Amino acid sequence: MFFPALASAQDRSQARSLVLTTRGIVATAQTLASQAGAQVLARGGSAVDAAIAANAVLSVVEPMMDGPGGDLFALYWDAKTGKLSGINASGWSPKALTPEYLDQHNASLSGIHTVTVPGCVAGWEQLHKRFGRLPWKDLFRPAIYYAEIGFPVTELIQWDWEDSAGKLRADDNAKRIFLPHGEAPKIGEIFRNPELAHAFRVISDLGAAALYGSGPIGEALLKTSQRLGGTMTADDLREFKPEWVEPISTDYRGWKVFQLPPNGQGIGTIEMLNILESFPIGDFEQSSANALHLKIEAQKLSAQDLKRYVADPRVANVPTNALLSKAYAKERSALIANDRAQCDAEPGKPQDGHGNTTYLSVVDKDGNIVSLIQSISDIFGSGIAVEGFGFVLHDRGSAFSLDPSHPNSLGPRKRPFHTIIPGFMERGDEHIGFGIMRGMNQAQAQAQFVSNVVDHKMNLQAALEAPRFTKLNLGGCDVRVEGRIPASVREELVKRGHELIVQGDFSGFMGGGQAVSHNTTSHVNAGASSPRKDGAAIPEPDPYFR
Repeated sequence: MFFPALASAQDRSQARSLVLTTRGIVATAQTLASQAGAQVLARGGSAVDAAIAANAVLSVVEPMMDGPGGDLFALYWDAKTGKLSGINASGWSPKALTPEYLDQHNASLSGIHTVTVPGCVAGWEQLHKRFGRLPWKDLFRPAIYYAEIGFPVTELIQWDWEDSAGKLRADDNAKRIFLPHGEAPKIGEIFRNPELAHAFRVISDLGAAALYGSGPIGEALLKTSQRLGGTMTADDLREFKPEWVEPISTDYRGWKVFQLPPNGQGIGTIEMLNILESFPIGDFEQSSANALHLKIEAQKLSAQDLKRYVADPRVANVPTNALLSKAYAKERSALIANDRAQCDAEPGKPQDGHGNTTYLSVVDKDGNIVSLIQSISDIFGSGIAVEGFGFVLHDRGSAFSLDPSHPNSLGPRKRPFHTIIPGFMERGDEHIGFGIMRGMNQAQAQAQFVSNVVDHKMNLQAALEAPRFTKLNLGGCDVRVEGRIPASVREELVKRGHELIVQGDFSGFMGGGQAVSHNTTSHVNAGASSPRKDGAAIPEPDPYFR
């Protein structure tokens, strides 16, 4: 049973304890969403039912991060069969949107031209058809409730809301909905969004057809796009389908670690772990200069490969097998010096022989696990609200390259490079669904989480809370670190050539995260939630009142 004992429970460095129960757990970035998911489990819902309900509530209470206007990826582990399934519900670009179109219309890859088909609702429907138990309509009742009745805005969500008010003011619909009285709501202020309640009623009645068929949400989306000069058509919406995909994986010191294949950056987590396997990370303290130096250097190498090679594999030639290769990771690890930082890392040459965001995790009482991530890309996405339906469209298309030689170049019906990734890992009787948010932080943060669990023997909560670093750009030796990393360690890293940007103790730049686990021997579930977000891991209530 994987619950490592603390050296001294009365003098520990982590702030929260694990949530432990024999029933289900829902861990999200906002407590009302976690509670809604736990209630769905208590009503007999599956892990997928709870995940969809929680995600819908997050669309209401955390509207700058997620919603029906974004994309979705998920991993689902079936406790009975041991099978792990993956779904890629990321949308493609409009058929008419090409570099030539932008040139002809003197347009840039910005605004409405960054809006790709939102895949979220189609992803929800596909997940529910395969793994749901409760009626589809029931899953949206909590979201409709909070959108109509209102909810008190929480601290970290309010900060992002207020910080992005300028983007919202550029669109009349977004300004009207999300800036009541001309400004972002304050902490604790009750916010209502009746238009989003209407959207969820339509989705609960019509399913995905509300957006991708001849339904009113799809019609409103197209009307919004056309008004702003966008190229999206009814065919772009109607012909889109999520894709069930085979997860990719690696063995990291006896643990099997899974991610989804490109067009997402999950392969970067695997490459970073494969590089780290060449070094005795477990011999060092988690926040030591030796451990952090090696992890930072491994991140630089894997990030270069991500940006150079990852794209939509249906359209571009992505060297997935080579990037997963242990031999290739060995080549890359040889570039790391123990005593100095590398400031000019470059992509490798993998030889393939084979031709803003929210994350949530759920485990139900049967042990089934959902690892789900959903996003509208940047904070408040494109800033463009769908007329009459209370949510903004994502701007994921801004991730395309305009370099025609790049595998992630803009093209018709192409899915852009994606930062959002769900994770899963297992060893023996222990199975963990996990994820950490915030753009290019995700692959490196997930690798650090895995290393915390595997190398540093931390439980889920400690692994999420532990001090981290992040590097959000390519090139250079700059790296952001949390202030909890000891001053002596920071001094040693500077001596090795790292240019540190010291952030707060629990910095949002490092990304909030969630994790759940199921033990197939004890049948005990565990849940954890990062203090870098407003959320919690909430257990399904036991049936003591029945």
